[in-house]
Parts: sequence; structure tokens; C-alpha cells
Amino acid sequence: MTKRFTSVVLRDARRIVVKVGSSLVTNEGRGLDEAAIGEWCRQIALLVQGKREVIMVSSGAVAEGMKRLGWATRPHQIHELQAAAAVGQMGLAQMYETKLRENGLGSAQVLLTHADLADRERYLNARSTLLTLLKLGVLPVINENDTVVNDEIKFGDNDTLGALVANLVEADALVILTDQQGLFTADPRKDPSARFVHEAKAGDPALEAMAGGAGSPLGRGGMITKILAAKRAAGSGASTVIAWGREPNALVRLSQGESIGTLLVAQTQKTQARKQWIADHLQLRGSVTVDAGAAAKLRDEGKSLLPIGMTAVVGDFSRGDVIAIRADDGTEMARGLANYAAGEARLICRKPSTEFEKLLGYAAEPEMVHRDNLVLTR
Repeated sequence: MTKRFTSVVLRDARRIVVKVGSSLVTNEGRGLDEAAIGEWCRQIALLVQGKREVIMVSSGAVAEGMKRLGWATRPHQIHELQAAAAVGQMGLAQMYETKLRENGLGSAQVLLTHADLADRERYLNARSTLLTLLKLGVLPVINENDTVVNDEIKFGDNDTLGALVANLVEADALVILTDQQGLFTADPRKDPSARFVHEAKAGDPALEAMAGGAGSPLGRGGMITKILAAKRAAGSGASTVIAWGREPNALVRLSQGESIGTLLVAQTQKTQARKQWIADHLQLRGSVTVDAGAAAKLRDEGKSLLPIGMTAVVGDFSRGDVIAIRADDGTEMARGLANYAAGEARLICRKPSTEFEKLLGYAAEPEMVHRDNLVLTR
């Protein structure tokens, strides 16, 4: 676990999510660290100039709000946390906008809650917005929408949010900048025999045993949340680097293939990960049954599912929900993301795409499930 990691993982990453924590952003709670934020923005601008796509996930709103409100300790009441976030978010967004503009980049503030990513339609909308911003050359700066969330819909920490954003945009890499050099076999502040971990497999159970609790009174995370975030990001094929946020020129050096921090390598390829996500990790909302001809095209030819090959629709699902695809004997043969809601699917069942506009009042995708969003289960 202590070997130096190879350079190719970060060197070849084209889409990168960078997450920075509260203690770094606010200089341990003393207020927004203008110099540090400016330095990260300078490095990100260089990455963008090198044809990389970068998304920033930044903590710091609550901590900055606490400073502006004169609070010495993080409050526990939800309404006080929300108030601090509302106050601090103003300064945080202004600081990023200023520093990114100084480096020739436009910026956009994106506030997310768990509900935005749990609901498939809102998930797709968030994905489309972020990808459009990247296409326009605008850098999204994302934070949890602490002003409206409660405990039931919180991500819990921005490490988790960073991993979910990496999954959302199918990033190649997640870089978590923290106040530690990376992962050690034990807490180096308590155990002088702790050894530094240069590289490991994301999701290795041994990693969780090494990590402790929250490392800072300002934030909600700690090394354990970073280990779990790397595990989550690996589900969509993104490897994770955990590195010291004040390491000189860290982002640029990582992009050049230099070994900095701890690399947690994803064991799943991106294309495989999307299939695995569809097959194993989403709740089924309904199903469609297909005839023998459609089943053969799906199974043997890797084709998309067309409504003309469907014989029945079961359940009450929406566009973007995961549905089962069943053979005529009722056995599940595949799963995929529905392009049409259940009511619409019933109308176009057994119909060619040329009739969709007459039946639905509009014409969208010709497929019920596109092959890119379909995985065979048997």
C-alpha cells in the first residue's frame, strides 16, 4: 500500500472534480482565505487552458457565516446553521467569482441537495446544466444548499457531494484537497509509527479501518468521509486523490502526472461502471415485456429497445426511472433508463416511431431504452 502511484491516472484525466474543505477555504475559521482561493483558481485556469474540464466543490459557507456573525463555535440548531450558510454563501460566491475572473474564467454558483440527485428527472437536469456550463467554458462552483436542507436530505459532508458530482458528470478523477498530506495507516497526530499510504484500491475495506473521525471542528467530515467518497466515486470509474490543499501547485503537478498525496484507484472502467450502476444500485419503478424478436436484438445484437417490440407495460414510472425489461415468459433479461413515462409507454407500445407525435403530441427519442443506458442481466 505504500508504493508510489503511477502518473497516468491523473495525467490522462480530462474531466476533474476538485473538492476543498472548510478549514482550507476559511483558514481554520479565521475568514475566507483570499490567497489560497486565488491560488486554486489560478491552477484551475491553467488546467482549463490545457483542455481539461474542471468542476469545483467548495465547503466554507457555514464557517464564513459563523465568522461574519461572530460565532466562535459551530451551532447545532438547524435554523442557526441555515442562517450561517445563507450569510456565508454570499461571501464565498463573491470570492470565487472575483478570483476566477482575475484568471480569465467565468463562474457559476450551483447549490444542490440530496433530493436534487435522488430524483432522476432533477438528476438529469443538474447533469445537463453542469455539462452545458463546462461546454460554455464556465466553471461551476458547487456547494450543498445548507440554507434549505434538513437532516433527512443532507449529503452529510461535501466529500460525499464531491463524489456524487463526479458520478453525475462521469468525471475521470476526484481530487480532495484537505489539511492533511493524505492517508496514513493511523492518525499521525497520535501515532508516530503511522505510515503514509501512497496508493491503494478505492473501496478496500482496510482503508476504512485506518480512518478516524472528523478532523476539524469547522467541518462535518474527516478522513473516513474521504475514504467513503473515493469508494463512491469509484462506482462510476473515477479515481480519487487526497492531497494537502496548500501543497505548492498541487493541481497542476497532479495533472502532469506527479505523485502527490494518496491515490485511491477505481477498479471499474467508466463504461462498465454506468452499466453496474443501472443494474445494481437503482430501485426498479416498473417493467416492460418484449416479444421474442426484440429480446433477440437486445441479447444478441446489442440494440436499443424500440416501443414496437414491447407487448406490455407494468408500473407507474417516470422518464429517467430504471425499469426491468422482461422476456415473454416473464423473466428479467435487462434493465435500463426509460425514455418515456409509463402512461406514454402504454400509448406507444407496439407502435413505430412515426406514430409517436400523433399519439403523444410530440416526438422525442425513437427508443424506449437506448442501448447506452441498458444493461443485460441474464
